[in-house]
Amino acid sequence: MTPATEHEENRILEPRLTHALFGHAEAERALLDAYRGGRIPHAWLIGGERGIGKATLAYRMARFVLAYPDPALPAVRNAETLDVPAGHPAARRIANQAHGGLLALRRVVNERTGKLFTEIRVEDVRRCVPFFGSTAGEGGWRVCIVDPVDDLNREGANALLKILEEPPPRALLLLVSNAPGRVLPTIRSRCRTLTLRPLDRADVARALAAVRESTPDAPDIAAASEAADGSVGRALMLLEGDALDLRRHLVDLLGRLPQVDLRALHVLGDEIAGTGAEPLEVFMDTVNAWLSERLHSTPQDGRLIRIAEAWEKVNRAGIDTEAYNLDRKPFVFSVFGALAEAARA
Repeated sequence: MTPATEHEENRILEPRLTHALFGHAEAERALLDAYRGGRIPHAWLIGGERGIGKATLAYRMARFVLAYPDPALPAVRNAETLDVPAGHPAARRIANQAHGGLLALRRVVNERTGKLFTEIRVEDVRRCVPFFGSTAGEGGWRVCIVDPVDDLNREGANALLKILEEPPPRALLLLVSNAPGRVLPTIRSRCRTLTLRPLDRADVARALAAVRESTPDAPDIAAASEAADGSVGRALMLLEGDALDLRRHLVDLLGRLPQVDLRALHVLGDEIAGTGAEPLEVFMDTVNAWLSERLHSTPQDGRLIRIAEAWEKVNRAGIDTEAYNLDRKPFVFSVFGALAEAARA
């Protein structure tokens, strides 16, 4: 089983296979200019909302560095973007997960349960030690992508910190984060931060059209793009089954908080019941968007702390519900209880 990524292959090509990047020209230029200048920071924290192209940008950077390992090459000097042709040997090997200069750290499957671990473990991070300690070839660059760094457990974060503190020459670490403000300050301080903004609706529509081999003005693509809040990943998720209707129902209930309609929650619990991943993902994604909006708009006082506590409680419960296949209706009631308290805050 392939490790989890921000983009599941049944919806969109994995970032290592995705060459097109929509939006984020300024962020891409920052990476290109730093590399072309010959003094690129050894670690970057690429932050922003889920599904907006952070991992895609990280892989574009990895392909570029491994394809053109000398910043003085004409291909680097003349480049306007980080694009590397899909037929380039480095690009083909990265697509096949066979490039010795690239290490990707993500959650992996627990062989005993057949499900993904809920975190990136310390033993996964320790793979960096022989990777960075080995004799470098192919231009001398070794690139590690952590996707996302938010999934590191405490021991894994500490192990990564040791690598960041003493990076070997010609090492590049690209840390993808959906919540960079929650990354350990000791890790953040050793990275150059690159924050990506949500895409505008037109860019989301263009990305969806490219993936679905359709047109940006197709009715389903237009509706998903409008509801996606700048996230291609979210838009793709909304195109699955009845996800758009589920999101509309959920947004309506969130808009009524702190008032809670118990009968409506029973209906919502039935809508996300079962074992399918998509309804639970839509639920968690929409709830997190609601919490994120309040985290960014609430003053720095006790109210913000209560909202942050709700974020932690809701997401931990979501992880447990998915990992242990728990009954989703009690989960829905629990989440809305926590959200009602946050709304009162």
